[in-house]
Amino acid sequence: MDFSSPLCRSPLSISRARARARRWRQSRTGTAVVVVSALMISSTAWLSLVFSGTTARCWHRFKNREGSPHTVQWKPQSQKPNRNGKDDGISSLSTAPSLQLGRNRSLSEAERREVDAGLTLDHIVFGIAGSSQLWKRRREFIRLWWRKNSMRGHVWLEEKVDDKEWDESLPEIMISEDTSRFRYTNPTGHPSGLRIARILLETFRLRLSDVKWFVLGDDDTIFNVDNLVHVLSKYDYNEMVYVGGSSESHSANTYFSHNMAYGGGGIAISYPLAESLFSILDDCLERYHKFYGSDDRLHACISELGVPLSREIGFHQWDIRGSAHGLLSSHPVAPFVSIHHVEAVDPFYPGLSSLDNLKLFTKAMKVDPMSFLQRSICYDHAGSLSFSVSLGYTIQVFPGIVPPWMLERSEMTYSAWNKIHNRNEFDLDTRDPFKSVCKRPVLFFLEDVERQGNTTLGTYVRARVKGDMKRKFFCFTHSAPLPYVESIQVLGYPLKKNWHLSPRRLCCKLNQTSDELLTISVRQCEKGSCGSFAYSM
Repeated sequence: MDFSSPLCRSPLSISRARARARRWRQSRTGTAVVVVSALMISSTAWLSLVFSGTTARCWHRFKNREGSPHTVQWKPQSQKPNRNGKDDGISSLSTAPSLQLGRNRSLSEAERREVDAGLTLDHIVFGIAGSSQLWKRRREFIRLWWRKNSMRGHVWLEEKVDDKEWDESLPEIMISEDTSRFRYTNPTGHPSGLRIARILLETFRLRLSDVKWFVLGDDDTIFNVDNLVHVLSKYDYNEMVYVGGSSESHSANTYFSHNMAYGGGGIAISYPLAESLFSILDDCLERYHKFYGSDDRLHACISELGVPLSREIGFHQWDIRGSAHGLLSSHPVAPFVSIHHVEAVDPFYPGLSSLDNLKLFTKAMKVDPMSFLQRSICYDHAGSLSFSVSLGYTIQVFPGIVPPWMLERSEMTYSAWNKIHNRNEFDLDTRDPFKSVCKRPVLFFLEDVERQGNTTLGTYVRARVKGDMKRKFFCFTHSAPLPYVESIQVLGYPLKKNWHLSPRRLCCKLNQTSDELLTISVRQCEKGSCGSFAYSM
């Protein structure tokens, strides 16, 4: 028999158990009531505090003070020479500057106007890496873009050259310091990379006044200095800024870095960054003795300072060989700033020597720096023709209607610096050339260009190329485009100064004046689509 069963209990024990259960239930209910009441009271108190007028006013005052440009901040200053080479010798409490910018951040439109108003070529100092053995030839490249009366800078050579090899139209020649004390252990490179990496340090040591930017390049680099000023105006030179472009070669970017500015295309370094590098560069070079060249060493040292690359696609390293036509005829919608390796590619314009070719190239660049190499696309639907205009270089006339997305791709007319000719080798949007001669464009190359008031007038002449005879025999059902036109005139209208801040491809309009002459007008597109201006004739 189970004596624990309720049936075997006495009436007294049963009543006691019921009383204990009743008290336990009452205590649980009381606890729940207390907890709920406490939560309600605390919530009510919190809501009344948050939504009270005093709290709201204090919160808004705090937010306004936090975002105010007049917030007082501590700016400890070490006793370092200022830009004029003098010791300030003070550590002070100063108000924050009117341009409160994060490191490497692009300026807003209002801020950019303020900076641009004061930035000129005179605020930029160039450090050009040269070679004494190549100077007699390379100096002619520098002469094409250097402006002796409005630019500052030096060519840095490893040893002296004959005084007859220099004249006043060129930048001053400086002799680099001996770098034999530094280790160089890269098995494939050359120790000159150490010398070139220190050009920034040696230029900074000259303590030139009122310097805002240091620009480094090679003696076979062509700079468009007007566009360089516009591009650098996007940034605050009071911050540590590192500007440049990558290589066209995927292999080169993978080996070195996709976040490295290549020296041949040009490297722009703001004064504060140069000042910071000045104090660490020599020690940093010792740490990277296994590196290949100068630009990878600079990049490694700049990375130690926490400054990323501000990539600008108008800086062109040009790690290419052969014909540069595919790159020149499809320049990105951005100001053209520089090209490198001008000796390693074929002449841009048919029938000209290497130097005469560059003279015409830089002439077109100087006549209209802003729109130089900018592309426009328009169509003649009645004649079933597509036009791709690269200002200052070439006009391509395609048979049939070729969509813009295809014309915007760079035609593979070149190979990489490592001699690989494969679309996967390039960090570009590329396309293979048309295999059928019947689909290939007729080319018109720049013959001359001049300024007429606010506009430019360029004359482009039909080129005789391989395949012309083959086209006549095999494409008789589709004759070459514009068979009787020998030249095309392009009228270029001025662009707005800040067009590159909201970039858009230019618009063009066709005007057939006669069977022998075609005129094309090119201008900046208005808001909305190009409409009939781009697609009618």
